[in-house]
Amino acid sequence: MSITPDILLQNVTPISRKHDGNEQLDIRIRSGSVVEIGKGLSSSEDKEVQDFEGAYLSPGWVDMHVHLREPGFEHKETIETGCKAAAFGGFTEVACMPNTNPPIHTRDVVEFIKKKGEKLPVEVHPIGCVSKDREGESIAEMGDMQDGGAVAFSDDGDPVSNAQLMRVALEYSSMLGVPIINHEEDLKLSRPGYMHEGKVSTRLGLDGTPGIAEEVMIARDLLLAEFTGGHIHVAHISTAKGVELVRRAKADGVNVTTEVCPHHFDLTDEEIENRDFDTNCKMHPPLRTAEDVEAMIEGLADGTIDVICTDHAPHAIQEKEVEFIYAPNGIIGLETAWGVSVRQLLKSGVLELEQLLEKLVYNPREILNLEIPEITEGTVANLTIFNTDQEWTFEERHVKSKSANSPYLETKMSGRAEAIYNKGQFVLNEI
Repeated sequence: MSITPDILLQNVTPISRKHDGNEQLDIRIRSGSVVEIGKGLSSSEDKEVQDFEGAYLSPGWVDMHVHLREPGFEHKETIETGCKAAAFGGFTEVACMPNTNPPIHTRDVVEFIKKKGEKLPVEVHPIGCVSKDREGESIAEMGDMQDGGAVAFSDDGDPVSNAQLMRVALEYSSMLGVPIINHEEDLKLSRPGYMHEGKVSTRLGLDGTPGIAEEVMIARDLLLAEFTGGHIHVAHISTAKGVELVRRAKADGVNVTTEVCPHHFDLTDEEIENRDFDTNCKMHPPLRTAEDVEAMIEGLADGTIDVICTDHAPHAIQEKEVEFIYAPNGIIGLETAWGVSVRQLLKSGVLELEQLLEKLVYNPREILNLEIPEITEGTVANLTIFNTDQEWTFEERHVKSKSANSPYLETKMSGRAEAIYNKGQFVLNEI
């Protein structure tokens, strides 16, 4: 990372809603803003010049679902280390979930997080709690938190199980113009649930979480969103029936959006058996079946699923190196999201590059009401530079997070984020 208000980016191929990705250009940045775009710009007056021959340049990517752990769990991750992981993954903005200690349930905690991230090259957007102390009993001060910088509300890590509380939250959503993001899980149906309930869990003798535990809660929230007019955002969707429920609700005009994580459109519950109970394959929602994975891909292709996010969930080594049933749920994902997405969605022909970028650049910002950066002269530079063809292997030395709980270590990746530029800072990713 470097404080780089002035730089010349050479031989990049801009791709955005205004650029078709077919022309190689130079981009000159002064004091953090784009001042000139053209071919063969002179570099004689530029102190820093970076040549990105063959790379694309898009508006900066957003991950709208990460866990940065601070305050309270800094042994897993900090805002600074989480942002380093985000920059390596190509993200210039992240939205962090409120299951911290104290939780993000008051304006002062929102402002603390904003303050901690203000000098970093990755913009941090706090997501406030729906309920006070994340206890699911009484509504938090959502309006005050929004005034402090909260961009959405969620009790993620846990669902909002109380239907009346969710109704009130969605009514606030319609007034404040922000989404309610729910961790869709009926706890009575899902627990103890150490993996997906199915053939593999039966063979392994593990209690499983059935898909219906997610689907019942999605159905409830869709009905409440329809009733209140509020905006429900379905977090980390993972089941085929869940996708179909959202698809039907969208067709009926319900104010609903949803997201999916790369591991849920790539890996199945068979990984737990194949990897001999590797706890880096334990997350919630759990890895599900091949049919569910195919449904995630179909949902991305037809637009039912709006956003790709990571649910980046760091855990310390000692927390994951235990028996499978005792390990916490969650994996890191910021560093590998692009490589998995390119392999599964772009190289396979499921999505065109422009469609993939919609789910990383535009849709998350529209959902969270964030300003969409442009690649035009006179605008603040918020940029991701990336390729789609570089083959590389994700190794432990590439982990920028404070934790390394990833099922993708020693996995081949297709494409990578080469650099980001944001907030007057340039981060070049070396591999």
